This record gives sequence, C-alpha cells and structure tokens, in this order.
Amino acid sequence: MSATTAEIVKKPASAGDNAAADKERTLLVFDLVGEYCGLDVNLVREIVHVPPRITRVPNAPHYVRGVINLRGTVIPVLDCALKMGGSFTDNTSDSRIVVAEFEGIQFGVLVDAVREVRAVPDSLIESDGSASSDSIGAQYVTGIAKMDDGRLIVLLDLAELFEITQLLEEEN
Repeated sequence: MSATTAEIVKKPASAGDNAAADKERTLLVFDLVGEYCGLDVNLVREIVHVPPRITRVPNAPHYVRGVINLRGTVIPVLDCALKMGGSFTDNTSDSRIVVAEFEGIQFGVLVDAVREVRAVPDSLIESDGSASSDSIGAQYVTGIAKMDDGRLIVLLDLAELFEITQLLEEEN
C-alpha cells in the first residue's frame, strides 16, 4: 500500500533529553532495489506519482528514463537502479518520482516506494569508509543510519550518483 505525501510527512518523535545535544538530519526514506534509502529533505522539492507516459530522450544515458512535464517545467527522470547496474523494472502503483534539486539543477529520481520523512540523530549515522550496501555501490553512499528498530537506511549521494557536480564543472 502506498503512502500519500500527507501521510509520510510526520512530526518527528521526541528522542529524549539527549536530543538537544545531538544534531539530527531530516530524511526522506524510500525503497530502492530492496533497500531502505534516505535523502536529505532539503534536496527534495516534491514527490509525484509516475505519469502513465515518460517521454524517452534519444541518445540519453541508459539510466535516464526520459522526461516529464511538471506544471510547465521539463524534468529529466533518472533511474537509480539502472545507474547502479540493476535491471529495468516496471513501475508499480507504489512507484514515485522524487523531484530533487542540487545546485540549481532539478531532476526526478524514480523510486520503488516512498515510506516516511524522519528525523535521524547524527549519532545513529555511520559515515566512515566502511559504509556500504549489498546492492548500492559505496561510492554513491554518504553513510548508513542504524535505526533503533534494527533497520538500516542507506544515505544516498545523488550528486555523485548522477555525476551532477561534473555537469556543473562542464558548464563553467
């Protein structure tokens, strides 16, 4: 069952007296290639349903599903699973496009399902070189949040994943 945007935007639960001393990050948590993944909500502009048709772009990289028209703005839709070496999968009723913005570049990221918006204390995030995932390359991961309930949330570096910083350097 898919959560609506209103359902996922929850007020973070109180973490106790130590919360004031511990900085936290607010993450959009979503399913991707069998993993829980997280993205800083400051990068997220909105979450939209996958339209019935995504317009293909000739000669685009294999991980570019195409473009969509979002209220008059053409947004490229990028498939994380394809970029990380996975195979093409059909969209489901739970699939969403997370519209993100990095350094003025807007793009959509296709995800399997959006789960929640959650505040995560920095103390629960492992961000050293050992952060890795079975299905997501370490070069695309900024850390892994080890939640109290035993879940692991892989924090993605979209700029690295889609080589956005390189695009910005080429423009200058």
